[in-house]
Amino acid sequence: MIRAIVLWPDPVLSEVCAPVAQIDAATRTLCDDLLETMYDAPGRGLAAPQVGVLQRVFVMDTTWKDGERTPRVFINPEITDRSETLVIGSEGCLSIPGLAADVERAEAITLRWTAPDGRILVERLTGFDAVCAQHEFDHLEGLVIFDRVAPELRSALQAEYSQ
Repeated sequence: MIRAIVLWPDPVLSEVCAPVAQIDAATRTLCDDLLETMYDAPGRGLAAPQVGVLQRVFVMDTTWKDGERTPRVFINPEITDRSETLVIGSEGCLSIPGLAADVERAEAITLRWTAPDGRILVERLTGFDAVCAQHEFDHLEGLVIFDRVAPELRSALQAEYSQ
């Protein structure tokens, strides 16, 4: 089911999400709905709070716009390591449509998460996969791209978005 995407400045986007206590049918439905909503938007990542659900779940597919769909689901993700090397890139957000900001991120991260089937997975993500995962992870922490830029740029971007 395609869900409505919550738009900034909705306060739900500033909330820290609760861990998923148990992966059940409702969790799997949420994961399916997040993927369907992401593809419909069309985006490359989507986190549960962006559809109004304050649980630690996000999905991403960084390749589908250029080739085959490779959907990925992350339940209770944890970033266990970040590279010292940083990259700056333009990021958009489905909750802040029509606006992009240059955001600094770790070039690589190690991510640990639970898959929908209950397996615990760990992977080193690099490049756009790492950036996308950090962006979606931020949503689980109540952060949006405005929170990742200098205060003066934040004010300018918010004014531009509000018009």
